[in-house]
Amino acid sequence: MSRNNGMIRLEGIGKSFKVATRTAGLKEAAKALFARKHTVVEALKDISFSIGEGEVVGYIGPNGAGKSTTIKVMSGILVPDDGSCSIMGYTPWKDRAEYVKHIGVVFGQRSQLWWDVPVLDSFELLRDIYKIPEAQYKANISMLTEMLALETIVQMPVRQLSLGQRMRCEIAASLLHSPKLLFLDEPTIGLDAVSKLAVRSFIKKLNKEQGVTVILTTHDMSDIEALASRILMIGKGSLLYDGSLEELKGRFGSGKTVTVDYRGESGPIEIPGAAMLEWSAERAVYSFDPEQLTLAEIVSRLSAFVEVVDIEVVAKDIDEMIVRLYEEHKI
Repeated sequence: MSRNNGMIRLEGIGKSFKVATRTAGLKEAAKALFARKHTVVEALKDISFSIGEGEVVGYIGPNGAGKSTTIKVMSGILVPDDGSCSIMGYTPWKDRAEYVKHIGVVFGQRSQLWWDVPVLDSFELLRDIYKIPEAQYKANISMLTEMLALETIVQMPVRQLSLGQRMRCEIAASLLHSPKLLFLDEPTIGLDAVSKLAVRSFIKKLNKEQGVTVILTTHDMSDIEALASRILMIGKGSLLYDGSLEELKGRFGSGKTVTVDYRGESGPIEIPGAAMLEWSAERAVYSFDPEQLTLAEIVSRLSAFVEVVDIEVVAKDIDEMIVRLYEEHKI
């Protein structure tokens, strides 16, 4: 699915890889030394989409779906077999030297910081690599240090930092040259709750105040829910869904679960329009569609038989909706 022209346009991108294969066993291993067998794996099949300036897009899919391959094409690391890609007027793999000046990339499992030197020394090296003007560099260092709370750690060697501290420094490093587009690959993987909230808060602020376009790949659906206004879902190399999180909720997530604690003796109470999930001596659990049945109607029905003590209502979890989407496409 493709949207209106934007700063990012992919049309019919395809990419295949030749993978060596052999059956198990010593004899087969010996044969493979002289005559290797290969199979062709289609990593991307006719991928087309457009992303506008200032959007925050979640790019999701199971392992091996093609997310990383797409990001590598978009960042200029890989050349596709078919299709075209235009980002800010550049073709990433053709105009790489100029193009990389306008993008920032953060890979959760890879570092762009030098392990044994203070973080600030790494920043200085990146300043030279990107040829960042002195005034711009100083302004960005000041802004990023404050927004990411780096004051107490920029003089420390990277190897002494916690994972959360290092990730904040990685994000700062990717933004020193004022990119217009930021690729984030699993930016909160392995982080504690406090660090996750800090990273998410910064990304939202960066997007809102500076208009940086963000493409986020992650398996953490809470990251998607907190940051992304739009979801692209890929599976087996094909684009399966392109829409807003609200559209997804409207499609799969209208249902809610209500847990009611009660006093009194009663057998299971049937409520028309609600499905009973659990009934025990002091607790009842139902699932219902709030568009078809209100919470007040459920409470009124139960109150006719028992004394309602407490109520908890939970909307359908985002992970559950994504799983439903996967199942729909047999992923």
